[in-house]
Amino acid sequence: MSGPLDGIRIIELAGIGPAPFAGMMLADAGADIIRIDRSERASYPPSQEPHVDLMNRGRRSVAVDLKHPDGVALVLQLSERADGLMEGFRPGVAERLGVGPDVCLARNSKLVYGRMTGWGQRGPMAQAAGHDIDYIALAGALEPLGRAGDRPLPALNLIGDFGGGGMLLAFGMVAAILSAQRTGEGQVVDAAMVDGAASLMTMTYTLRASGMWNDVRGTNLLDTGAHFYEVYETSDGGFIGVGAIEARFYAELIRLLELDDVDLSAQMDRDTWPAMKERFTQVFAAKTRKEWEAIFEGSDACAAPVLSPAEAPDHPHNRFRETFIEVAGVVQPSPSPRFEGTPGSIRRPPPNPGQHGDEALAEWGFADGEVSELRRSGAIR
Repeated sequence: MSGPLDGIRIIELAGIGPAPFAGMMLADAGADIIRIDRSERASYPPSQEPHVDLMNRGRRSVAVDLKHPDGVALVLQLSERADGLMEGFRPGVAERLGVGPDVCLARNSKLVYGRMTGWGQRGPMAQAAGHDIDYIALAGALEPLGRAGDRPLPALNLIGDFGGGGMLLAFGMVAAILSAQRTGEGQVVDAAMVDGAASLMTMTYTLRASGMWNDVRGTNLLDTGAHFYEVYETSDGGFIGVGAIEARFYAELIRLLELDDVDLSAQMDRDTWPAMKERFTQVFAAKTRKEWEAIFEGSDACAAPVLSPAEAPDHPHNRFRETFIEVAGVVQPSPSPRFEGTPGSIRRPPPNPGQHGDEALAEWGFADGEVSELRRSGAIR
């Protein structure tokens, strides 16, 4: 099974969170990725329990001892045969292990070396620990999230780890690999979650620059300040998400809510928003989520039921598009985006650490005797 990245070879030094998400995106798009897992985590043959770290799907795993000289030599040999290498260590760790960008690029000048961190490779905070919430806090992406008068509310770990982290690392890897194919020169991709989260705020900075954004949480167009961009509770405890920004969509929303006396021309009058929000709250509370879903179905009112992760795979639209797929008994999001000519796929479920040592190394050009010697020495398990 192929994808647009068929033929691209990437080494992934195992990590958590955003770096594996980047690897998942690249593997879904067809890249051949060897995941280098820590040798002490080797668990092959597989146990009876399913391995469900879904972000590791689509790759093959080789369990390598990076404190063993032969293990380091193996990664360097692989880098000679790869288009890219990704790691998610703190700055300097890969260098101390002997697999940093300088030594790898000396072996392969066309290699793209991707580095995923929270704060970046340089800067006053480069060595500090952190998580998504910290990175988006410093990027200015956390403070605007939440309702007026309440504390900022983290959007899970979607903004820093995945949107501003793994997704931008995947984009950076593809961009740099295209450059290397054109110029013959590889490079380092420094993907920092604080940078990526800030990049995701570009539209907000546009609104600020144009005078359309108040630096008061929960009072703006897209942060629940507006009554037509809000979540409303239904009579059965469900919720409807409303996003009728454009005038024609707002008019359709008002029509379906049967609020015939509403002045459509006052939609953007901020002084009317609090009273309109109270009115919307009462209207939505009069019907169940299912009833509202039927009313809005097929309309341009920009209103949709708020589905849980358990519910989303069963929605008719998601079923039609196969937005979710079941692989090895586990329901999970399908590869995205879609490629008509070279569709991506989930080639295999998440591996057990070390599961594919013989198979993957053989395909990357290692002889049986070399692999046997690596096992004998303890460099791989």
